[in-house]
Amino acid sequence: MVWVRLITSFLGLLLTLSSHASLHFEISGKLSTQLQVFTQEALYSGQNQNHNQSFTAEPIFHWEWNEGNDSIRFLPFFRVDEHDSERQHGDIRELYWNHVGQDWELRIGVRQEFWGVTEFRHLVDVINQTDTVEDIDGEDKLGQPMINLSLVENWGVLDLYVLPGFRERTFPGLSERLRGPVVVDRSQTRYSSNDWRRDIDLAIRWSHTLGIVDLGLHGFHGSNREPQLQLAEIDTQSVLSPFYEQMNQIGLDTQVTLDSWLWKFETIWRDTESGTYWASQLGFEYIFYGVADSTTDIGVILEYGWDKNAENSSAQSQNTLFLGARFTLNDVDSKEMLLSVDYPGKSLFVQVNRRLHQRWTVSIDGKFFNAKDNHDILYDLRNDDHIQLTVEYFL
Repeated sequence: MVWVRLITSFLGLLLTLSSHASLHFEISGKLSTQLQVFTQEALYSGQNQNHNQSFTAEPIFHWEWNEGNDSIRFLPFFRVDEHDSERQHGDIRELYWNHVGQDWELRIGVRQEFWGVTEFRHLVDVINQTDTVEDIDGEDKLGQPMINLSLVENWGVLDLYVLPGFRERTFPGLSERLRGPVVVDRSQTRYSSNDWRRDIDLAIRWSHTLGIVDLGLHGFHGSNREPQLQLAEIDTQSVLSPFYEQMNQIGLDTQVTLDSWLWKFETIWRDTESGTYWASQLGFEYIFYGVADSTTDIGVILEYGWDKNAENSSAQSQNTLFLGARFTLNDVDSKEMLLSVDYPGKSLFVQVNRRLHQRWTVSIDGKFFNAKDNHDILYDLRNDDHIQLTVEYFL
């Protein structure tokens, strides 16, 4: 595969660079352990655990030379999971060479590229594939092979992307909680493209800051990162088969910073072989600084999401309101808490973080699904309320 050849070439380059006299090298990253405790019995056959423990390693290796104008970053990821073989996996999140020119920057290799400004849903974040076995929030991404050229001008930054080597989405296995009633079988994956292994995706993005306004405008052509999950029968067992279409997408993201206000907006238009698709996410965050003459800041977040699959007459418009509050204590332990709830589903999400020591942090996440309507995207997870404890050690 293309990305395997890229990695092999990089490892050879690293061996060559290791003898370079002016080379600067450092190691950072983190090790972590995670415990999930579920408060209800499993809903589906095969889910036989009420708790789950796993361990992860995310070291970061950084090489730098040529007065910092050239560098290589290597970020592998490994998870060992107690129950689910699908969640026990490894990935190269990043392995790329970066060269800085006078008014341009070139990056070649495997990278993670984030686009977007909204809190609860990132519509425009289209480059990397979602690593669904890590979490249901869509924040975890697989590494994507790419060539990225950034042109820096006074009228903004223009990023050009060539994306070889499509990455398939990961899905929970039979024994894992946080899945639907029918397991996704990745061995049954299909593509609309007849020669998908040789297909190369393309993307372009312009970004600029105009006073209090941050703008981003992008175009994308290639494989849709969101597969259609189609029901199939394999050896008399029902499974879901991922089907990836080709797509064209254009999108806009903008954020306006006005005193204590952050106004955020993302919208996309997507054209696939099965039809067209519109979606938008609009909202704000208002921050109360130094509440009651303390060091605590409280951010109030409200976002509204709308999307419509226009080509499918049976699909309903998704109208979801997200409410949240972010508490930042600004103390020596860096304590933070984020609370959020969605309507009409009324599912509750809680995240608490604090530093235990210079190199240790602990976080507690709670997800409580209150979906009663089978049209709610979280309805299949209605018995998967859980509390998750994560302890991290930073290298």
